[in-house]
Amino acid sequence: MPVRVFEVNDGELIDSLTEQARERGIADAAIVALIGGVDSVAVSTMPADDPTRDVITTYDVPAETHGSGEIKDGVVRIHATMAVGGDRAVSGHLHRAQVDTWFVRADVIPC
Repeated sequence: MPVRVFEVNDGELIDSLTEQARERGIADAAIVALIGGVDSVAVSTMPADDPTRDVITTYDVPAETHGSGEIKDGVVRIHATMAVGGDRAVSGHLHRAQVDTWFVRADVIPC
């Protein structure tokens, strides 16, 4: 199947990707590339002593973004790395990302 390109120019990233998939009738897909810039982001990681817990951290700073993931039964799941000021990287399961100043593109292959 051909790659579909989803683009988010403003708004919440996960919500927008979910809506675009729904509009195109895509319930299951591989998100093979995610690239762009966001204004704020919330990611989670697991603490070393309890892999069943999710620790969500919000970063209210701009970030260069790349990642990959899936759409399963209409639910968007992305793991991403965010480059933030000071040449630092923030990574984990993406919960929220606000796009206002830049854009994010996702290359999606329906399954």
